[in-house]
Amino acid sequence: MASQVKLRWWVKWASRVGATVLLLGALTTWLTTEHFDAFGGQPSAASLARIQSSPRFVDGRFQNAEPTVLMAEGTSTYSWVSEWLGGKQLRVPNCPLPYAKDTALRLAQPPPSGLRVTWLGHSSTILEIDGTVILTDPMWSERASPAQWVGPKRFHAPVLALADLPRVDAVLISHEHYDHLDMGTVRALAARGVPFHVPLGIGGHLERWGVPQMQIVEHDWWQRDLLPGGLAIVSTPARHFNGRGFPGRLGALWTSWSLIGPTHRVFFSGDTGQTEAFRAIREKEGPFDVALLEIGQYHVSWGDIHLGPLGALEAFDRLGAETLIPIHWGTFELAFHAWSEPAESLHVEAEKRGIRLATPGLGKPVEPTLVRTSTAWWRALPPIAPVCPP
Repeated sequence: MASQVKLRWWVKWASRVGATVLLLGALTTWLTTEHFDAFGGQPSAASLARIQSSPRFVDGRFQNAEPTVLMAEGTSTYSWVSEWLGGKQLRVPNCPLPYAKDTALRLAQPPPSGLRVTWLGHSSTILEIDGTVILTDPMWSERASPAQWVGPKRFHAPVLALADLPRVDAVLISHEHYDHLDMGTVRALAARGVPFHVPLGIGGHLERWGVPQMQIVEHDWWQRDLLPGGLAIVSTPARHFNGRGFPGRLGALWTSWSLIGPTHRVFFSGDTGQTEAFRAIREKEGPFDVALLEIGQYHVSWGDIHLGPLGALEAFDRLGAETLIPIHWGTFELAFHAWSEPAESLHVEAEKRGIRLATPGLGKPVEPTLVRTSTAWWRALPPIAPVCPP
């Protein structure tokens, strides 16, 4: 009997050791392959010098212009976790989201008005401004994560294949979070020779992924660059935070973008909380024909770093734009609200306030200077019972 007990002990011990070895082996393999690359790289010496001389870089890290907290005071960890695990919201659509099947065909013809916006999901958009084509925060991967087997998964497939993109004159990145800076997409676009305009510190990530230095333009706030077609790209302030890779690694700056064409002007928020800087942006770079503002993946306790629908309306007022187009919703579950709640809340409140709102469906190009009303296309999907429309 004693020998059988001893044998069982040895079998259990050996199995645990074997499992640990396998786990460590898998982790080591993961960390030494392209999964580790997804965390990004360190800035070059020249980039680091620019970072350290930036007014935004204080006490060894980038800072917002206004005091900012990631979680509002009075929010308990228990209540936050309880809402995360116990919330009953329909956070993921229970039916396939509709999207345009002819996007590439429609983009093949230039916009008559000179300004066209095509929302591809989350914060990825194609902006056609006075003959120049801009791609914002391109995200084509299945998951917003350093690994494609875990992490937030897309609600819908990419509405346009990367191979079907029109000519792209520049890619804009707002910040380094995984739902905005995607390694696989960056590598595919870099092969086309397209230039990347990014905030300070992101150049190190791109170089790690094989993007030639000549294709990378790093910006500090209020820095502008003129493209050959006459479009000025201006890095403008935002109120957010960074985080990619390991704790202690130097993080990159975050930014919004103002696009100033010969005839039209567009504001792209990236991720941001409410900020007084919107008024300064209006004075320096406005008036804007359209403001693309984040509305989704927000929480009441994250007001300093995410706008949400009501915050977007306030930001829109401060910016003084003509038309509002919502972004940062409808693609990933990154918060606790129902997947369509931000768009619905924005639609209802904008109607009350008489705000000119455009809510194009996925992959449906819209010309903001021509559109008159928004379409609540998400209402066609059932809120509870999975009886999907044809």
